[in-house]
Amino acid sequence: AAAGEERSREYLQRHRLPELLQRLAALLLYHRPERPREFLIQALERVQAGKRAEGEYPHLMDETNLAAMFGLLDVVGRGHITAAQYREALKTLGLSTEDLEFGDDGNITLDVFKEEV
Repeated sequence: AAAGEERSREYLQRHRLPELLQRLAALLLYHRPERPREFLIQALERVQAGKRAEGEYPHLMDETNLAAMFGLLDVVGRGHITAAQYREALKTLGLSTEDLEFGDDGNITLDVFKEEV
């Protein structure tokens, strides 16, 4: 049974399925579409098209989504968010926060947010 579990884990990692599922869940929670199945199908079609075009794992969040998310974090419109808010946004999107080079006192602008995410 342990060998089967290891093969399953390897399969999930090789195809980056946990990241994909986390991003899809984050998109659903962010957009809350009336027809979630159709929304997911469209998102997966964008992933498939992106893979053909780019040859690598495409982004599910476009610039408009990122700007809207940044706006939710920058409630008072200061033009930047804290590193802590940035980390939480990454976690919400199912992205790793391990390689972050921002100190806790750093400020993240919208441009940096879009570039990094």
